[in-house]
Amino acid sequence: MGNISTVTARNGAAPWSVQLGDDLGHAWLGDEPVDKGGADLAPDPTRLLLSALGACTVITLQMYAARKQWPLIGVEVELQFNPAGKPKSGTDITRRIVLQGELDDEQRARLLQIANACPIHNVLVGEVRIDTSLA
Repeated sequence: MGNISTVTARNGAAPWSVQLGDDLGHAWLGDEPVDKGGADLAPDPTRLLLSALGACTVITLQMYAARKQWPLIGVEVELQFNPAGKPKSGTDITRRIVLQGELDDEQRARLLQIANACPIHNVLVGEVRIDTSLA
């Protein structure tokens, strides 16, 4: 069945803060900004979602370029959630990628295709089912 990623979220000590952890022992926080009643101790859920896409994009591009032995020196990704405001339907995410290194136009074009096929990108543009229950 493969590796099943598991994350737990528990309320923290400060109002709206969340303690996050995973099955591999990593720990991090989520929170809300002060203007929404939080303590601004960590990124809000929207920024956590964008960070997953950003991390996946950088890692996927680095792995692909390394496999091809392309001269990709660095990758920077900037993401924005609904930059023009909430649309009538759906959600808009802009992703701007800066590729560093002596890459030709063909390599750059291929890396753009690869970015659009990273696993988290595919999750976000695909059908997602969430099975929710109370324990």
